[in-house]
Amino acid sequence: MDPIVIVLIVIAAIAVFLIAGFNRLVTLRQRVKEAWSDIDVQLKRRHDLIPNLVETVKGYAAHESATFQAVTNARAAAVAAGASASPQERAQAENMLTGTLRSLFAVAENYPQLQAIQEFKDLSENLTATEDKIAFARRFYNGNVRDYNTALMTFPTNLYASLLGFKPEQFFELADPTEREVPQVKFTTP
Repeated sequence: MDPIVIVLIVIAAIAVFLIAGFNRLVTLRQRVKEAWSDIDVQLKRRHDLIPNLVETVKGYAAHESATFQAVTNARAAAVAAGASASPQERAQAENMLTGTLRSLFAVAENYPQLQAIQEFKDLSENLTATEDKIAFARRFYNGNVRDYNTALMTFPTNLYASLLGFKPEQFFELADPTEREVPQVKFTTP
C-alpha cells in the first residue's frame, strides 16, 4: 500500500475520532444545560408558591413578623441569584430559603385552625411536591454534570477538550453540612 494512502487513512481516522469526541462533549454539555433548566423551572415554581403561603399564614399568625420577613428576604435573595449565579451560589441561596421555610412551617404547626384550611393544605402540598421535583432535578443535573466532567477528564479527551473551550461544570450541592445529617426521631414517654 502506498505510504501516502496510509498517512491519509491515519489522518482521516484521527479526524473522525476528534469529531466524535467533540460531538460527544457538545451533547453532554447540552444535557447539563437542559438539566439546569429543569432546576430553574422548579425553583421558579417554588418562588411563585411562597408569597401565597406566607400571606395565608400571616392571616393567622400576624405577630410572627420576623419569620415572615426572613422568608420574604430569603425568597428575594434566591430570586436575585437567578440564572446568572453559579450552581454553588444558587444552591446557597436556595438552602437559605429552605431553612426559612422550615421556620414558617414550624409557626404554622402552632395554629391548628390554619392547618384545617384547604388553601393552606393545597399550598403546603404543592410546595412539598415542588421540593420533591427540585430534589429529582438536582439529582438529574448532578448526574449529567458527573458524566460531562468525567468525559472531560478522561484520556484522550482531556488532551483537547480545554483547547476547544470545554470547561468543567459545578455540582448543585448542599452548602450546609447539617442538610446531610439523618433526622433524629426521639419518642418520649409521659
